[in-house]
Amino acid sequence: MTPNTVKIGAMITDVNIQNTGAAQTDVPFTFGQIVAPGQMSVKEGLVAKLGDGTVVRLQSDIKATHADGSVRHVIVSGVLPALASGATQTLTLAKSNASERSTESLQSLTSSGMNGKVSITINGEQYTASLADALADTTPETWLSGRVANEWLLDAPLKNAAGVSHPLLTTRFYVRWYSGLSKQARIDVVVENIKTFTAGARNLTYDVKIDIAGRQVYAKNALTHYHHTRWHKAAWWDASREPATNVQLNTAYLIGSKAVSNYDNTIVPAENALADLGKVLSPANTGPMSIGPAYPYMPNTGGRGDIGPLPSWSVMYLLSMDKRARDAMLAAADGSGSWSVHYRDEKTGYPVRTDNEANKLISTHGNMAGQGPLPVPRCANADQKLCDTPFTDDTAHQPSLAYLPYLVTGDYYYLEELQFWAASNPLGTAPGYHGNGQGLVRWQQVRGQAWSLRTLGHTAYITPDSHPLKGYFNTQLDTNLDFYHAAYVVGNPNNLGVYDSSGKDAFWVENPSPWQDDFLTWSFGYLSELGYAKATPILAWKSKFPVGRMGPDYCWAQAATYVLQMRGSDGKILNSFDALYRTNFSGILYNDNGQPYNHPQGVRFIDQPCGSQAQADYFSLAYGFKWDLGRMAGYADSAMGYPANMQPALAVAVASGIPNANRAWTTFAGRSVKPDYSQAPQWAIVPR
Repeated sequence: MTPNTVKIGAMITDVNIQNTGAAQTDVPFTFGQIVAPGQMSVKEGLVAKLGDGTVVRLQSDIKATHADGSVRHVIVSGVLPALASGATQTLTLAKSNASERSTESLQSLTSSGMNGKVSITINGEQYTASLADALADTTPETWLSGRVANEWLLDAPLKNAAGVSHPLLTTRFYVRWYSGLSKQARIDVVVENIKTFTAGARNLTYDVKIDIAGRQVYAKNALTHYHHTRWHKAAWWDASREPATNVQLNTAYLIGSKAVSNYDNTIVPAENALADLGKVLSPANTGPMSIGPAYPYMPNTGGRGDIGPLPSWSVMYLLSMDKRARDAMLAAADGSGSWSVHYRDEKTGYPVRTDNEANKLISTHGNMAGQGPLPVPRCANADQKLCDTPFTDDTAHQPSLAYLPYLVTGDYYYLEELQFWAASNPLGTAPGYHGNGQGLVRWQQVRGQAWSLRTLGHTAYITPDSHPLKGYFNTQLDTNLDFYHAAYVVGNPNNLGVYDSSGKDAFWVENPSPWQDDFLTWSFGYLSELGYAKATPILAWKSKFPVGRMGPDYCWAQAATYVLQMRGSDGKILNSFDALYRTNFSGILYNDNGQPYNHPQGVRFIDQPCGSQAQADYFSLAYGFKWDLGRMAGYADSAMGYPANMQPALAVAVASGIPNANRAWTTFAGRSVKPDYSQAPQWAIVPR
């Protein structure tokens, strides 16, 4: 077989490339593709067949592998010969020859006229960084390499006229070049204020201008760049040749791979909801130091579109592959750099790690700032006003902003965003609580533990095998799972399967909210799906709680209330679901708004048979509206209500195989009042 012969093997999946502009020729594309375990060897590549039989050579940059050594995540690049206006081309991806590495250099590209330059004026002094200077100072790191696309990552210090680098600000250039096409290169410019060990952390205000090949592509005066944040701006060398496309992955295949939860693929996102996503982005909430559709103050309580296993906009994209949802998702991922959780180690160039003597005492909690030399960082002159920011992070309400964007695009900026958040999440406490650098999240609120474990699982799962932090995140996840296994599988502290603060330095809670506990159950179920075997026995124990609340010893109608009294007079968790139900519903009934109801004849709620008309009538009196037979308490018709929050936990509980799990799901699925997930599907997870 000659090097130019293209082998066409077994089909993997298909992908659509949608034209979102005028007719185009020689259309370059790059996307990230998950591959199910066992389907593709690292010695293989991919090729695409179009609907008319045309074969398109693809470049396959393999990034991550499964435990069996097969490909998990690959970045795919190619060039479509033509794409008519309004047309969509379907690419059938099949196994083929392994991709060839490239011998191209970034120097040869810049010598052809491509260049990039960042100019920042701060306190009357100008600092600049350019691709040419970066190439003279550093050796580029290769991200993509092959016959179709090459991408290089470069550090680029910002220097003044005297050649002195700015003490806090740095820049990076990520250059992607489609080598067979004239001037087809994308330059992603990253500006960072994220040094970890450099003194004087503070917000900075400056004027900025970015030029690509002599063309101004971005400019802003008086941009406030918050401490330990970063932003990026991408532009094409030849703006007239920038591809106008929307890559649509195969949703069923992506869900089936288990890289994302088993969202109900029968849900069709509503057009009005997609239209709203199309309207949510504006110049005011996009661009540097803006966050798109995300919420600036994460500690805000209540149902929100960003809270869940994935944000609502990401699930809308997943279920529709609609460009409006994709744009909202990527705007939020761009904006994830705006929270002050980014700590880059100046020595390694990567997000700071704490699994060493030098860094194990790092904390980012404000109360620890007076200790030294670590924790870090401190605000300049101990003046917190110099570090004030409108964006507040919070693990208890932390959305997944960067995982799906990296998975489907393969863009390095999003990978680093995911890593920065995962690396930072354990550090907001005294070092002893996070295990002196072990990355334990046991000290967080129950919901914070759930979302931190999700983010850590995402990061360990998708970080490339060759990345220096791959083992770090895998070890942190393993250590966390060991903690929960010791506390809740070996220790098995209660019969309900509910989080009860067991384990050294664990978060103390008197009565954990059922919905927060459900988040944690889902998290262990999802980690088990991702292939982390240590999560599976923890899931089996945790699944007792959502399953038991669906009966037979507890009435399913009250399975998803806001709060439950979990402990008896001895301070211990109650030992049965019958005791749990009687403890909570033998007295006054409180409706979803917390208002008490006393029946005028002294009739007790608990004496009404579960699921009966008599119980529904009692609910009607307590809630002040007609209660449908078969309705659950907890805002059952809301896509963000407590039954919706419970759904992912019940879905993964089915996989646990514990007694009554299937019956519990059947009861739940048969309830009479359900949310309209076409408007907000972030909780619409069903059993596999």
